[in-house]
Amino acid sequence: MKGFGSLKSPVFVKTAGFAFIALAFFYLGKHWSDDTYQQLIFFSSNSDLNAKTLSISISQNSNKTIDVKSLINDTKQVETVTDHTSSANQQPPPPPAVQRLGVVDENGVMRDEFEVGEYDPDTVVAESPNNETEMVVEGDKGVRFRVPKFEACPMSLREYIPCLDNQVAIKGLKSTEKGERFERHCPAKGEGLNCLVPAPKGYKAPIPWPASRDEVWYSNVPHAQLAEYKGGQNWITVDKDKFKFPGGGTQFIHGADKYLDQISQMVPEIAFGNHTRVALDVGCGVASFGAYLFSRNVLTMSVAPKDVHENQIQFALERGVPAMVAAFATRRLLYPSQAFDLIHCSRCRVNWTRDDGILLLEVNRLLRAGGYFAWAAQPVYKHEPILEEQWEEMINLTTRLCWNLVKKEGYIAIWQKPLNNSCYLNRELGTLPPLCDEKDDPDDVWYVDLKSCISRLSEDGSGANVTNWPERLTNPPQRLQSIKLDAYTSRNDLFKAESRYWKEIIDSYVRSLRWGTFKLRNVMDMRAGYGGFAAALIGNNLDCWVMNVVPVSGPNTLPVIYDRGLLGVMHDWCEPFDTYPRTYDLIHAAGLFSIEQKRCNITGIMVEMDRILRPGGHVYIRDSVSVMDELEAIGKAIGWRVAIRDTAEGPHASYRLMICDKNLP
Repeated sequence: MKGFGSLKSPVFVKTAGFAFIALAFFYLGKHWSDDTYQQLIFFSSNSDLNAKTLSISISQNSNKTIDVKSLINDTKQVETVTDHTSSANQQPPPPPAVQRLGVVDENGVMRDEFEVGEYDPDTVVAESPNNETEMVVEGDKGVRFRVPKFEACPMSLREYIPCLDNQVAIKGLKSTEKGERFERHCPAKGEGLNCLVPAPKGYKAPIPWPASRDEVWYSNVPHAQLAEYKGGQNWITVDKDKFKFPGGGTQFIHGADKYLDQISQMVPEIAFGNHTRVALDVGCGVASFGAYLFSRNVLTMSVAPKDVHENQIQFALERGVPAMVAAFATRRLLYPSQAFDLIHCSRCRVNWTRDDGILLLEVNRLLRAGGYFAWAAQPVYKHEPILEEQWEEMINLTTRLCWNLVKKEGYIAIWQKPLNNSCYLNRELGTLPPLCDEKDDPDDVWYVDLKSCISRLSEDGSGANVTNWPERLTNPPQRLQSIKLDAYTSRNDLFKAESRYWKEIIDSYVRSLRWGTFKLRNVMDMRAGYGGFAAALIGNNLDCWVMNVVPVSGPNTLPVIYDRGLLGVMHDWCEPFDTYPRTYDLIHAAGLFSIEQKRCNITGIMVEMDRILRPGGHVYIRDSVSVMDELEAIGKAIGWRVAIRDTAEGPHASYRLMICDKNLP
């Protein structure tokens, strides 16, 4: 008995306890690891939120030597971890191969293959319409965004264009003789729009294209003055509750189709929809020229100033025709050099020969090498002394510009621009206008004055050697190589990767979000890159056009966009855009706000988006999680129906999708 009593001694109890614990650890170690490899064990909560148990998983880093210091310092790297449960009787399977969803690999090199992933329309993080006077959104990190609800502007501002209707700035101009009052004069910082521009009384959902080419609701653009003023020229008529557009113009009262046929017969090489894909119509009226070119596979940018016919651009946009308020005055237009295959002016009321032809020099800058300028005006066909003098001035100027008068027939004259600089260089010494300095950038357009010189053409022929439509949409153009980028990857690879990226995303939107049922016509991409978003819409046969906006804060990719056969414009999103309210059915912004928040007022951008968005229209914002909470609060304060959705990469992706809908009045 004494021997058994010694088992109760404190020393024996401690020794036995230690041995038991050691055996337990030995058993667990044998069960959960292998004799050859050292593995890390971590615990993770079960994905079922109602479950009470924990699962044990093998780290994907089990075979790696981990530099803890580098992980702490490198906050930009995110490691995706997948749980793999194992049974008690068998070795856990190896972790699956990681699906690469990015367009660059781990070394920062462009991939040949990548996946965007399927979009899940049922994954909604947040969705909330509300009628509160103040919108409060609490972010992921506990930050609260409080935005007062925006009020409606006075009805007098229903057609307000902030940078073109700034009467205080216009009255302060030293001179207006060259059209300065029709150029941009934006409100001072802090004086921008802080209310929501209302729709006119009785506003209806726009008539969809192609019916809108021929008729629009009177209540949407309630201005009968243009119909009264131009009624005899077949521009526009009033028919009960609609405006009707017979297709005529000042110089083509028998219809735009016959007029286009005449141009094609005069110069067959123009080849609408093949050689000629992108056109500019100056002083466009109600844009019947551009409206009828759509059926010939030609995109036309219709421009006119907000002058005595101030609603002409508004009618063009309501019809579903690409248009902007713009004027040939003292500054360059916001389009790149060699943008347009054809530039057209039919009684456009522009004095092309004033100031030694400085306005026609701007046309020359915009016109593609080998492109055509069509002029339909009284000096072409009338024989009055003053008109004959104007014709001689035009002939003299175009000769010095090395333009070739290809054809003059009836009331139309058509010139062709040279393909290279050889003619310019072979002119007599002292011939004016001179060639621009080699340091001049013809694609620099943001608040840049007109220049009294001829923009040089590229010595390598880039800009002149684009392929025909539709091949040019997918072929990387030569001017792609001149884009200033901080990139080590081939620009052609970047171009193709962007095209594929947006194709897969838009394919997903069409399948999952039923974009094919949307009545989309006027679309804007606020940060267009190479135009991949617009190209994807064309690839999905969506009958719409896209205004591809290239922000001044990034690389100037506009030449590439036009070389692809698309339309675009340069813009600074710290300022309002030059269009009427209620222009676009869909506004798309990818990665815009996370960049522009450093220099612009995000709220101001969102209020501007509401101004140019049609009631019943949609906003798709694809951006960083870091700005999404603030954007959500602003969107709700504006009165949009807002839904935040995870992308296909899941809830831990670095960006999300915000879908907003604007209510009809």
